[in-house]
Amino acid sequence: MEMRFLGDTGVRVSVLCLGTMTFGKNQWDFGDLKLPAVKEMVHACLDAGVNFIDTADVYSLGESEELLGQAIEGIRKDLIIATKVRMRMSNKPNEIGLSRHHILNSCDASLKRLRTDYIDLYQVHIWDPVTPLEETLRALDDLVRWGKVRYIGVSNFAAWQVMKALAISDKHDWVRFQSLQALYNLAFRDIEVELVPLCQDQHLGILPWSPLAFGLLTGKYRRGEPIPEGTRMQGPLKDFLPTDWDRLYKIVDVLREIASGHGVPIAAVALAWLIHKPAVTSVIIGARTMDQLRENLKAAEVKLGPDEMKRLDEVSAIPAPYPQWMIATVGQDR
Repeated sequence: MEMRFLGDTGVRVSVLCLGTMTFGKNQWDFGDLKLPAVKEMVHACLDAGVNFIDTADVYSLGESEELLGQAIEGIRKDLIIATKVRMRMSNKPNEIGLSRHHILNSCDASLKRLRTDYIDLYQVHIWDPVTPLEETLRALDDLVRWGKVRYIGVSNFAAWQVMKALAISDKHDWVRFQSLQALYNLAFRDIEVELVPLCQDQHLGILPWSPLAFGLLTGKYRRGEPIPEGTRMQGPLKDFLPTDWDRLYKIVDVLREIASGHGVPIAAVALAWLIHKPAVTSVIIGARTMDQLRENLKAAEVKLGPDEMKRLDEVSAIPAPYPQWMIATVGQDR
């Protein structure tokens, strides 16, 4: 499997990353995988050339990390493990956020659950409107200097928030974010407006989460037919993604045609489109079953031609907001 450098580091990660939200009894009803299934998925990914796995302390309230820690026993050194901090872990007042207190305690807890003495990529899960960025970034810098964390990343930040954090890190000579994990797929291309140009300029690797848009880009949802039983569109987060269904069906129509030509599942083409985007480092794939995982892994082998990429770009295009549309027209006079 193709490997790409993570941000400005010398570490290479596979273009597909195993997501672990389905490990354990997930609080959002995404899955309930037990240890045997988790081990099978981890080893199937290894066999396919995947060396990158992403989790978070909040997934199944720590159970995802615990299961992953057991599954990687004996093969830890072969993997790049990413996890996250920020979300509420209990009703206790300080078990949430990006305070130094919570970050240091959460890192130690994640290390214990993962059965490791270091985390390759430690990511802040979402913006904390209360804690000063200086406090957060100093705590992360200390974790790197102490050897508990090797690199840091960010997730679900606005572009101005990422840039502010990078400026503070540069000012104090603290470690910088090396990656951005964000919602990115054919149905939701919002990050292309500000975040993608920022990451390219500042050399942050992009790690798309929900690359299949909660399964919307797999072809299981069809015009005029009821939502299939047992899918995420019937679960607790069915209204989480603000979906333009007419646009979605048009995207899936093109995906279906291209997938038929390659002899691969629709999902593999949707994932391959992301892999072909130059700003993307690794695409996070999750699965409830081994069949889903095998289908997703096929994406690494799909080679989309320029015409196919153009068709997908055009059918999924979003209108540029101001000032992007003005810069693209009036601002190109130099």
